[in-house]
Amino acid sequence: GDCYGEGGNHLIHAIRRNIDITVIVHNNQVYGLTKGQASPTSEVGMVTKTQPYGVVSLPFNPIAFAIAMDTPFVARSYSKEIDFTAELIRQGVETKGFALIDILQPCVSFNKINTYQWYSQRVYKLDNTYDPTNRVKAFEKSLEWGDKIPIGVIYRSQRQTYDETLDRLGIKPQINPAHNLIQRGSSQGVMCGVNTLPDLSKVKSLLSEF
Repeated sequence: GDCYGEGGNHLIHAIRRNIDITVIVHNNQVYGLTKGQASPTSEVGMVTKTQPYGVVSLPFNPIAFAIAMDTPFVARSYSKEIDFTAELIRQGVETKGFALIDILQPCVSFNKINTYQWYSQRVYKLDNTYDPTNRVKAFEKSLEWGDKIPIGVIYRSQRQTYDETLDRLGIKPQINPAHNLIQRGSSQGVMCGVNTLPDLSKVKSLLSEF
């Protein structure tokens, strides 16, 4: 809801500009923190407190949308696959440009349809024969839902980032990029290098809490 609903405007234009960030979305197909209302990714027919006769609108497909926007890195994972998810996050962070990782995450309180059992019977990992640079095939995978749900890197592309566009125009930031340097609070304003690649052990520990 926060990213695909209220935050949709930010998502659209961050991808359009190709901001060099990684967005990780926990997609439980419901508004889990606000007592179970339908969300943009809720299935048609799902009954909630605000849709007692069932959801009538088609669910938003973030994977197909991101591919249509030529997003440099588009992946989907499943919260039960902790190591697999951590590896996708690493690849997303290392990607030059916008990276979207949609993580299917059951809501045990309010979503009684898309449960762990439901997902475990349907998700499958894309194998090494799949080519994520093939946009047509990526679109086909983005539309797989129901009996089979693919997880993994679904689409990859390369295009100029927002920072690179500014460089081409001769526009430079007033300070060094935050992903390279950070300013410590000192009278000298000392700049020191920071490693921003995620510690996979910490990522796995965090994922295990969900």
